[in-house]
Amino acid sequence: MSAEDLEKYETEMELQLYREYRDVVGLFTYVVETERRFYLTNSVDLQVRGAENGEIYFEVTMQDAWVWDMYRPARFVKNVRVVTFKDVNVEELAKSDFELPSQQ
Repeated sequence: MSAEDLEKYETEMELQLYREYRDVVGLFTYVVETERRFYLTNSVDLQVRGAENGEIYFEVTMQDAWVWDMYRPARFVKNVRVVTFKDVNVEELAKSDFELPSQQ
């Protein structure tokens, strides 16, 4: 497989992933972004924890999530637990952004 073939394959995989994201985003309430992954979920719990050495870390749990990862064969995940010392971003999606305009 040439470098050009690999690049073409990865471009097609990214396009398929974007299309899947576009199809499922309206089903979810929250976007959760960690340093490694991007998730869509309806249930998220973010806890700030303290390590024994005084450092702060985050524990994020999600149920029934969709994960943005083009290398995963199945992107729907029943339970997710992320523990990280890095930033975590949780945003609530506005459902009106994903509703189809009414036809009059």
